[in-house]
Amino acid sequence: MLLALPAVVLAAGPRARDLGVPFDGTPGSLNAITDVDGVTVGQVTLVEDPGGGRAVRTGVTAILPRGSASGRTPAFGGWFALNGNGEMTGTTWLEESGQLEGPVMFTNTHSVGIVRDAVIAWRVRAGDADASGYWWSLPVVAETWDGYLNDINGFHVRAEHAVRALDTAHGGAVDEGNVGGGTGMICHEFKCGIGTASRRVTVGGRGFLLGVLVQANYGRRDSLRIAGVPIGQHLRGDRVFSAPDEAVGGAGEARGETGSIIAVVATDAPLLPHQLKRIAKRAPLGVARMGGTAGNGSGDIFIAFSTANAAALRGETFAQAAFLDNDTLDPLFDATVQATEEAIVNAMVAARDMRGEDGHFAKALPHAELIRLLRQYGRLAPARGKR
Repeated sequence: MLLALPAVVLAAGPRARDLGVPFDGTPGSLNAITDVDGVTVGQVTLVEDPGGGRAVRTGVTAILPRGSASGRTPAFGGWFALNGNGEMTGTTWLEESGQLEGPVMFTNTHSVGIVRDAVIAWRVRAGDADASGYWWSLPVVAETWDGYLNDINGFHVRAEHAVRALDTAHGGAVDEGNVGGGTGMICHEFKCGIGTASRRVTVGGRGFLLGVLVQANYGRRDSLRIAGVPIGQHLRGDRVFSAPDEAVGGAGEARGETGSIIAVVATDAPLLPHQLKRIAKRAPLGVARMGGTAGNGSGDIFIAFSTANAAALRGETFAQAAFLDNDTLDPLFDATVQATEEAIVNAMVAARDMRGEDGHFAKALPHAELIRLLRQYGRLAPARGKR
């Protein structure tokens, strides 16, 4: 029987700061994308072992910019593709209109279509048709590939799973690691998945929040750096893709970067679409801090939205929107880089060992070894208690 688990039932483990990983910036109270008021997250995790070497290790993650009001009131948004060997639907209209209409969904590569269709049906059921007499929607659905651990061609994600993720979306703490769309994901050849973080920002004497949620599935082991420490060069055992026939150039050559990462940046700072595109362009710098290089086979796609200006986005003929001056955006740029980096580390710390399709195995980042290496390089911060 397929286990479709809302991620909220999973016990929370330690996060990166709990282990003493140091980060720049000041997080919000939850250190999550849900620190941004109104943002909710829902996740459904699919795990099954039907036999014959098959394994279901996948799921769906939903991010609703305005919670239950997301279908009625859009948000200003922008997006950016660092390398485009990936998919994020709905971005052509987002680029044209500057407005994000409805949720952002994460899943696996071969389930984008069914999740997209499910979002449209969910919006239709949510209320009366718009002024045109019918619902019109171009949902934003993004993917990374989980086929090493998951029976990706079994098409196990169904419309009901996407709807459940939407219907169970909530504020508060966000589960990380092997959950939702990140269930079967791997980054830097360690088990990975969903991660989140946030930052407090002050601009012109006013405080704002910025949060990031990632689905991380990218990177080579040797390039992995955490808090500036070359962790991957010290932890070369249990590599996922170490067999010569899986190396891009054959035996003796290093494997190329073929993974992907998608990220959502949310903020309550009042920003216009072109400014949010600039924010989305800063998220890859957080990936670079981790050692990601966006290789030819990588899909690295980022989206940003602002929950401000709701009154300006309710369909009035004449509307007024507030926005920050471009010269004041640097603290938000810094926060985006910092929160993206920490969200990835949180995903790695939360993930657990996983065996999946055809017996393939992905080892999680060993916490004790991470702490040892941070201490060795003088980078270990005082550990906090669990959240």
